[in-house]
Amino acid sequence: MSGLLIAAPSSGAGKTTVTLGLLRALRRRGIPVAPGKAGPDYIDPAFHAAASGTLCLNFDPWAMRPELISANATLHRSGDRILVVEAMMGLFDGAADGKGTAADLAAQLGLSVVLVIDASRMSQSVAPLVAGFAGFRADVRVAGVILNRVGSERHEGMLRQALEAIRMPVIAVIRSDKALALPARHLGLVQAGEHASLEGFIEHAADAVSEECNFEFLLRIARQGLNRPSAANIDRLPPLGSRIAVARDIAFAFSYEHMLLGWRRRGAAISFFSPLADEAPAADADAIYLPGGYPELHAGTLSQAPNFRAALVDAAARGIRIYGECGGYMVLGEGLIDAEGKRHEMLGLLPVVTSYAAHKRHLGYRHVMPLDGAIFKRAMTAHEFHYSTLISEGEGERLFQVRDALGTDLGPAGLRRGQVAGSYMHLIDLAGISA
Repeated sequence: MSGLLIAAPSSGAGKTTVTLGLLRALRRRGIPVAPGKAGPDYIDPAFHAAASGTLCLNFDPWAMRPELISANATLHRSGDRILVVEAMMGLFDGAADGKGTAADLAAQLGLSVVLVIDASRMSQSVAPLVAGFAGFRADVRVAGVILNRVGSERHEGMLRQALEAIRMPVIAVIRSDKALALPARHLGLVQAGEHASLEGFIEHAADAVSEECNFEFLLRIARQGLNRPSAANIDRLPPLGSRIAVARDIAFAFSYEHMLLGWRRRGAAISFFSPLADEAPAADADAIYLPGGYPELHAGTLSQAPNFRAALVDAAARGIRIYGECGGYMVLGEGLIDAEGKRHEMLGLLPVVTSYAAHKRHLGYRHVMPLDGAIFKRAMTAHEFHYSTLISEGEGERLFQVRDALGTDLGPAGLRRGQVAGSYMHLIDLAGISA
């Protein structure tokens, strides 16, 4: 596999900005890339797509079967594109059970690791830090470092001298620059679609990365990976229908591209519509998918979208399959209370009221088992990440039985009424045998 894993010792080192700069810099040079994001993140991939000009896939070593990761990596880098994957958290940080690290992904796909170091508060100490990461696992190859937030030429010289002592190549040096910070909110970065000057930011990041970057060495280590077998026709999450209408705008932006890709490979046709623009799903759709996003920030607009509301209510009455997850689940409910405590009426298709005023963080990987009558039939993996709280749930059939990454039983989750169903779980893949 030809590719790089852009990793760091911890979160906050600037991996996303560095990855965006690299993707755009490689694109400028006419080098075809295939961007990826390790883990369950559904915000960063949109930034990667903007920087590279092509869609970004998630590669989740905890929630995805190895065969799905290999198959998607092979499909994604067709045409000899270089896979450039941004890691999550620190290189060796995983789920609560310690599994699913970015290092695991690098080992599986044979990716060369580029370690991004926040050098703003260190000098010679960079050497033992990098040496420790480089020597921690024999099956993970740290091929070089990118020094980020370097204060001066003198500072750079001290860092380089320390790294020369352990024979660790410096691939790039990026100076401290407040303009290289991305705005964030409660679920992560402010979405790419809401970043008014995103193109200028990416260009600036590419300039910063390119200023002192050894692209020849970078491309050489990108092509030193090991070959990995592919299973292009593996079993995938089944599509919701044969013609699936997917809600997509800044309130419903958290759909996984790998799942849509899998649905298309199973023969499903996918169309998109914007609830915020008061659009109805395609008239011939036999299934409707409301993914996660930020409905709590747009509850007033969604509550006053008559075409969207009428179309979803009509679809439910006609027995069209409707599935919502996380934000989509909230919108299928009866009401959504915003941060100021104001209630907004939602679709009323499930007896659920949620509140962002009484917000609490819910975060973690999940093992999900569909219950009798659910639209899904097999055990799956999922990720839960939200700050909204369930205020009330009325009568309805439960959708899933859920365990966390450690196997602790979290009880039932989600609701179903006829062909309308939803939960807070972001589904990722079919579960492996061990799950």
